[in-house]
Amino acid sequence: MAAVGVGGSTAAAGPGAVSAGTLEPGTTSAGNVKHLVLFLHEAVLVQYVDTLKLAVPSLIYTLQNNLQYVAISNLPAATFQVTYQLKILTTALFSVLMLNRSLSRLQWASLLLLFTGVAIVQAQQAGGGGPRPLDQNPGAGLAAVVASCLSSGFAGVYFEKILKGSSGSVWLRNLQLGLFGTALGLVGLWWAEGTAVARRGFFFGYTPAVWGVVLNQAFGGLLVAVVVKYADNILKGFATSLSIVLSTVASIRLFGFHLDPLFALGAGLVIGAVYLYSLPRGAVKAIASTSASASGPCIHQQPPGQPPPPQLSSHRGDLITEPFLPKLLTKVKGS
Repeated sequence: MAAVGVGGSTAAAGPGAVSAGTLEPGTTSAGNVKHLVLFLHEAVLVQYVDTLKLAVPSLIYTLQNNLQYVAISNLPAATFQVTYQLKILTTALFSVLMLNRSLSRLQWASLLLLFTGVAIVQAQQAGGGGPRPLDQNPGAGLAAVVASCLSSGFAGVYFEKILKGSSGSVWLRNLQLGLFGTALGLVGLWWAEGTAVARRGFFFGYTPAVWGVVLNQAFGGLLVAVVVKYADNILKGFATSLSIVLSTVASIRLFGFHLDPLFALGAGLVIGAVYLYSLPRGAVKAIASTSASASGPCIHQQPPGQPPPPQLSSHRGDLITEPFLPKLLTKVKGS
């Protein structure tokens, strides 16, 4: 998640207005419920324009969650996990279009590699891919995954743009998203299952397995926030790759998924693409400079009787490459 921007318009302070900076939950005591309520009233209701902006991504996220259930109902878990990595491609494209970001050549190449790997997996799925339940429709599952990836990419970039263009904190924006998402979810539930819910109760059908899925989704959301805060993109790429491997192993053990060379090739390309895309640009340049220095002219042997020359580090812009250990150093203005 991107850092919150400083700029952005705020509501004018009137009589009884509460300062948002003094009412952040992190700066108040745990028992100061009154100040928390006043802050939420100011941020959610008084500044309703900022709150309404979150209705768009909230609607899209709600749609995305339902599309994921449609997709996983019509695709093997391993195939879904690999195909769902297309969200990296859609997020990158929307970032270029909406945030005017630039991607390196390696990132564009990794996105092409990602698309190739997903295409191979889908070709394997269309060609048979082993036995599957009769009630599964791979075409509907693929359409649901693609729509979910498109919605995920757009909503994520839109949410990031809102965060950077306002002074609201991340937890407040998530609270606003939750409010809209809950309201939209309840409307959808009443539209589709209103009669059944009125007759059987709201929690009818909540088996232990269902509760496990709910808790797993909630824990996963919190875990993503922890990864974004304390880890880097490389570790996130490794985690994504590990999730693909674990999903494949679990599908083989639980659902009799058939792992053939075509699926292994496609999944391998996707894992490699995720790792390459996660590499920071400084590391890529450091690797390239190390390779260039390794293939450069050889150093002549020092004549006998003379002291060896001091070991110098090769400077390339803001990169300093020591033997066998590329390091990325940040330049300081004026130095």
